Amino acid sequence: MRAVRMTHWGGPPVLIEVARPIPGADEVLIRVEAAGVCRSDLHVLDARPGILPYRTPFTLGHEVAGRVAERGPGATGPAVGERVVVYGPWGCGLCSRCAAGAENYCDRRADLDAVRTGTGVGLGRDGGMADFLLVPSGRLLVPVGDLPAAQAAPLSDAGLTAYHAVSGIRPTLPPLKGGASVAVVGVGGLGHLAVQILRATTPARVLAVDVREEALSLADACGAHFGTLLRPDTAEVLRRRAGGIGVDAVLDFVGSHSSLELAVGALRAGGELAVVGSGGGELTVRKPGALPPGVRISLPFWGTRPELEEVVALARKGVVRVETEEFALSSAPEAIDRLRSGHARGRTVLVPD
Repeated sequence: MRAVRMTHWGGPPVLIEVARPIPGADEVLIRVEAAGVCRSDLHVLDARPGILPYRTPFTLGHEVAGRVAERGPGATGPAVGERVVVYGPWGCGLCSRCAAGAENYCDRRADLDAVRTGTGVGLGRDGGMADFLLVPSGRLLVPVGDLPAAQAAPLSDAGLTAYHAVSGIRPTLPPLKGGASVAVVGVGGLGHLAVQILRATTPARVLAVDVREEALSLADACGAHFGTLLRPDTAEVLRRRAGGIGVDAVLDFVGSHSSLELAVGALRAGGELAVVGSGGGELTVRKPGALPPGVRISLPFWGTRPELEEVVALARKGVVRVETEEFALSSAPEAIDRLRSGHARGRTVLVPD
């Protein structure tokens, strides 16, 4: 079978032939129908030796949808022929977090990294940019019914991470009559889904910020109430749009110095800041300091398996739709280069050819 492999640190991805896996014990073999390409893949490809706790080589791709092809003798979960999306953060499967479906926060994550087994599918362990994917357990599969594979695959990270970030701020938002406002900074692969999830699950006014006009057009199409380019006065613009007191929450899908500076300037006292992007920015947490009093900061990482089921349900209802650019699996290097150039709109997806 074909697979897009990370063969050595700092090197380009390579499309090569590898042996098709045979499932044993609890394992499940998935025939891949679609695999997303993510900026996390760029971080992996660009990492210097020793930065990440992974061993090379391995197959890239942590957003995967497909059909169950074979099951090991002890496998449970979806039957052969069933269409599924793969829950990507693979934990120990035994701790209390994993038992609750929150393998993204596995209590033994450090132990798993110490033995260099990787963070999950496509991140140190073979992923879905291939014809087939071997999954350790049926517990990591969520049925998608007739949802198109190119829509389902990005839900496993872009959709799930956005949903998890929104879930974290949702309980703190004031009711509709209070005029809650949420700023979504960065309307790319994750941000455009966050706009839709906010509109579908909260009464908040959604204010979108990006450096690209086309991204603001996408935000508008996804239901944002207001969009603005990132400028020196954007924090004040957002504060005015939020009644002069500042926004209740900022979902920062960039994580750069400028986006974090914007968040600090736009938030109201007692607000929420969820830093989702890994843009290299830093915040100084000091009391007293620049942060508004009472602000709560979170660092969402992926999401839980029950949350993946919930975001799949939203997609099947038609209230969440992924903006995609599709490439053939054989064109994976071209797709990765397009994402790196910043020209990708929404989510890049590889499909079999």
